[in-house]
Amino acid sequence: MSGEAQLRAKIGQMVLLGFRGYEIGDEHPVARDLADRNIGGVILYDQEMADPSLQGRNIQSPGQVRALVRSLQQRARAPLLVAIDQEGGRVNRLKEEYGFPATLSHEELGAANDPARTFAEAAKTASTLAGLGINLNLAPVVDLDAAPDNPIIKRKKRSFGADPDTVSRHAIEFARAHHRHGILTCAKHFPGHGSARGDTHLGLVDVTEYWTEAELAPFERLIQENLCDTVMTAHLFNARLDANRPATLSEKVVTGLLRRRLGFEGVIVSDDLEMKAIASHYGLEQAILLGLQAGLDVLCFGNNLSFDANIGEKVCRIIYRLVDSGKIGEARIDDSFRRIQKLKDKLAHPLHRPP
Repeated sequence: MSGEAQLRAKIGQMVLLGFRGYEIGDEHPVARDLADRNIGGVILYDQEMADPSLQGRNIQSPGQVRALVRSLQQRARAPLLVAIDQEGGRVNRLKEEYGFPATLSHEELGAANDPARTFAEAAKTASTLAGLGINLNLAPVVDLDAAPDNPIIKRKKRSFGADPDTVSRHAIEFARAHHRHGILTCAKHFPGHGSARGDTHLGLVDVTEYWTEAELAPFERLIQENLCDTVMTAHLFNARLDANRPATLSEKVVTGLLRRRLGFEGVIVSDDLEMKAIASHYGLEQAILLGLQAGLDVLCFGNNLSFDANIGEKVCRIIYRLVDSGKIGEARIDDSFRRIQKLKDKLAHPLHRPP
């Protein structure tokens, strides 16, 4: 493989992509992304958001999802991250109406305050994911319940509680249960979304006045316990952390705070870069450039808030052009590639399996 081909293959691994379809054929855009661009991961949704006239997205039944994931893996040039937001409660892509088990929200589990129950519920979820071939759950949410009018965390019952120790305790059990079944997890949304008064899906949200250092504690605890496979960034603006950039695009937050201060060495994933907090303020190339400069390893394009069948090709082309022009160093790509491969090695050699 030539040097250019190797670089392009590494770049592809840095993209987590959403797509339409209950099944894929050889000419499907995501099949071409896998074959031609070595895309590193996909994310599954049950509902189509960009075009309400479409009845569904990727999830119809257990058998259909299992066949879809198998088809994706067969077409991938390298082991593929297959991700989903399966937190439980309202943020639940594998719903009962499609034939999947019922789930409890983080808020319900935190209120019960029984870590053993949290482990059991998370193990049920992880077992379901493992049976489908889905290997990355974009959970647990470790945001604190810090604002009663928070529209995206509190109102959707996505937090284990207001106390950092409580959140940490339940997040640990959630992660351990997933690891028991060979499923990777993602702590979100760094550096803490619980104090927000707005929704970053709809626009930029400023938490400067409300955010506290306590919101870092659950992330730090999971990192210390070696239970943090990946961390997802938030698109929040906090002038106390960075006066110029939202967290996802901030080197001070991503590299300075998460990498250096908290010591996280794993894969850092952006929240969906098509959310309006980013997309309404930054062009595609600018967002990618700033995200890479900040220290992101995986760029998430859910391709659901808006839809572009060619988004994978566009993103990979932009990243290659940034490297070719010298705006991003090839060593920067290599660093992320090594972290991503180390993460995927966990799938081949998981530390824990069910007895």
